[in-house]
Amino acid sequence: MRGAGAEGHGELSLSLTHDPLPSRSVSPSLASMSRNRDFGGGVVRAQGEPEGPVLNGTLERRSAGGSGTAEVQVVQMCQLVLPCHANHMGELDAGQLLKWMDTIACLAAERHAGIACVTASMDDIQFEETVRVGQVINIKAKVNRAFNTSMEVGIRVSVQDVLTGVLKKVCVALSTFVGKPVGSEKVRLSPVEHVDSVEEQLEYSRASERRRLSLHNQQAFNNLMQDFHNLKVICNGREGALLKSTESTCVESIELVLPPHANHHGNTFGGQIMAWMENASTVAASRMFGTYPTLQAVDMFKFRGPSTVGDRLVFKAVVNNVFQTSMEVGVRVEAYNCAEWKQGSGRHINSAFLIYRSRTHHHPFPNVTFTTEDGERRYLAAIVRKRIRMARKHILSFKDEGPLSVPWDRSNQVYLGYTNVVALTVLAGKQAWEASSLQNKIGIFVNEEQDRLSLKVEMEVEAPAFQVFSLLSDLRLRPLWDRHYSSCEVVEQADEEETVYHVKCPSVNSSQGRDFVILLSKRQPCKDSDPYVIALRSVSVATVPLQPDYIRSEAQCAGFLIHRNSHTSCKVCYYNEVTSGVLPYIAGNLAGWSKSMEETALSCIAFLEKDNITTAL
Repeated sequence: MRGAGAEGHGELSLSLTHDPLPSRSVSPSLASMSRNRDFGGGVVRAQGEPEGPVLNGTLERRSAGGSGTAEVQVVQMCQLVLPCHANHMGELDAGQLLKWMDTIACLAAERHAGIACVTASMDDIQFEETVRVGQVINIKAKVNRAFNTSMEVGIRVSVQDVLTGVLKKVCVALSTFVGKPVGSEKVRLSPVEHVDSVEEQLEYSRASERRRLSLHNQQAFNNLMQDFHNLKVICNGREGALLKSTESTCVESIELVLPPHANHHGNTFGGQIMAWMENASTVAASRMFGTYPTLQAVDMFKFRGPSTVGDRLVFKAVVNNVFQTSMEVGVRVEAYNCAEWKQGSGRHINSAFLIYRSRTHHHPFPNVTFTTEDGERRYLAAIVRKRIRMARKHILSFKDEGPLSVPWDRSNQVYLGYTNVVALTVLAGKQAWEASSLQNKIGIFVNEEQDRLSLKVEMEVEAPAFQVFSLLSDLRLRPLWDRHYSSCEVVEQADEEETVYHVKCPSVNSSQGRDFVILLSKRQPCKDSDPYVIALRSVSVATVPLQPDYIRSEAQCAGFLIHRNSHTSCKVCYYNEVTSGVLPYIAGNLAGWSKSMEETALSCIAFLEKDNITTAL
């Protein structure tokens, strides 16, 4: 690491501070500058850039109005991938890439701060492309936002094939750096100024939002750990499957820190430590796979304390859990000086969680279990981290879905109602629903496929299925049990099966509420084994223009399936394919700091089980 790292909060502490998407695009001016550069000795310089070594990096400047004031400062590194940088398969070694990324991020941080900086963490690294010998790596880093003593640095890595000239994105990452005080002086970093482009403004705002989310971090982790402790019976063990113990993948390795491993501050180079950690975790993953795995992502590298030349670093890696398409490996680093080495009491200086996938689709993932209390803790914590990564990804993605509503046309009513019901049926038929909360009468499940997130809420209701169907299929009654519905009015009653509603919802972290124009399609079962169906989706209607006090939002697919258990009871399953308009109302549940979905489900059950309910028809 670069020096004394930021203090940690225990091995299982997480960070919701960082989004896996730093700057997603390069401004036109930066792109034009890149076209005027030449590769040479691993260094890229803009035309007119003063020469001089900058640790294999250089500074891009963009000024406005010819003032010469540096508005955007991007440090860039280019490297030709040589055999010495590759693994046994001729691919760029992930540890080597991490070294380069840590170097360039530190230079960007120190350029902004004007003082020495130390790495606090590197998070949310998503590897998308394999780099091979002979290709050219380009790494760019810039400070997205500076706070009082720390700053967020966005890193983007791309690869270019020398023969074809094709440029592809390899990964993006976020790193947090802390200014290193000189003597007794307190560090106070200057803010990032002149944030002009849309991309810069977006990253500037995202950095603040990531920092805000971090305040909920430990409490959210604790809440989710409690939830998943209640789920451990269904998590641990799959009937009829051959289970492999995660403890069988344990790896322990030691490295002596020598002068070539030191950075320009005299401490152990953080990139070198990350490279050693990646090596240990890859060995652990290969023991689980029984083949060579591929590093897919890094949840985080957390720097907790200093390490210097002469320290013995002990790396301990183990597979924490295996999911459907990936596995998580945890790595812990302990440092020992000579005295500590003799006494056997080291310092915990680093932690990391790395995600691997199989190189071949036909190689099956093993089913795993745990055999110790610590194994159980790691097993469940891996599930929680996966949940938090999913929540962070969707909360901070700012994705533009485009229009989701279809025009409501009464002459096309049959087709619209049919597609509405079919979409809900397909959503309900998805596989791999993962339980996130199980309580008495209530179960909440999530399903993530690429960038699509769906939710399912199962409720056991002591009421006849037809009565429940009648109550839930009239959206005018929903404000009685769902606090996310302020009002619901009928826009058009097409027939007994299709109705268009205008729904108004209260505001969430904004001055405006949201409204939806919803088509409700209901179907009774054709036979006793079929469920009652209530399908919902957004439509557009000319008679409901945009409201000045509401943000018009859209729902792509949602609704209820009601399964008859007996003459007096049923199981109600609510589904929702999450959109940006729906996300604000469930974000707290996803991230683990809210129980609003459980509260709404309990309210729904109480409403449905009430005696003497009269339905407005």
